[in-house]
Amino acid sequence: MNTTLKRAPAFFISHGAPTFALEPGQLGAKLAALGEQLSGIQAVLVVSPHWQTRELQVLTTPKPETVHDFGGFPAALYQLQYPAPGQPELALEALRLLVQAGWPATADASRGLDHGAWVPLWHLLPQANIPVFQVSMPHRLDTAGALALGRALAPLRDQGVLIVGSGSLTHNLYDLQPPDAPAAAYAVEFAHWIRHSVNRADVDALLDYRRLAPHAERAHPTQEHFLPLLVALGASHEAEEPQVIAGDITHGVLSMESYVWGMN
Repeated sequence: MNTTLKRAPAFFISHGAPTFALEPGQLGAKLAALGEQLSGIQAVLVVSPHWQTRELQVLTTPKPETVHDFGGFPAALYQLQYPAPGQPELALEALRLLVQAGWPATADASRGLDHGAWVPLWHLLPQANIPVFQVSMPHRLDTAGALALGRALAPLRDQGVLIVGSGSLTHNLYDLQPPDAPAAAYAVEFAHWIRHSVNRADVDALLDYRRLAPHAERAHPTQEHFLPLLVALGASHEAEEPQVIAGDITHGVLSMESYVWGMN
């Protein structure tokens, strides 16, 4: 039976490689189970590293296309469509909140959903019947900015907007191995440190993860796939305990571990 939610949850979802849509693994099944518990969701807002802009933009497209923004993957992946409608009204409310919080932000009424949005939603909300819109990630975003971005968007949760920071708990493509390769020790150690910090709600440690976390620069040579975690954390409320959504480490180095606030 579905659980009626007074406030929509906030998720951090590791989307890993685009093939996650075809290879759900441990995380895909867990997302599907969580999705079945959701009700009363009016829209989904996704912040993904695959839409980076100079200044913030908000997707107001009424019928966003499914964008296959990757190359060299199996042909079946390019046939997948996630035909969720947009939600221009709530997207404009997100824009209003961002401007009110001091972010220079504008609307984009033509862009589609990048794979950082539709690939995790393929498992979480497979019917694609809930509207989806995105907020871009500024090129100059840092950890403090990502947390502030989540805090600015947090009031949307009370309007039934599920907030998803879509990234990857570890993301070093230089070290990529075959899909079933053993997990690299550094990826395991980094993921364990992040889980411990998230469970303790140690915001200061997470903001300073590149200095404090083991192997941080190897786990994330660049920050864009880590920052959505801080967006989701910023959208959470102090009284909400995070729930770990266990995931495999794929390709040896891509931790699929994810988190949700507001489901328990």
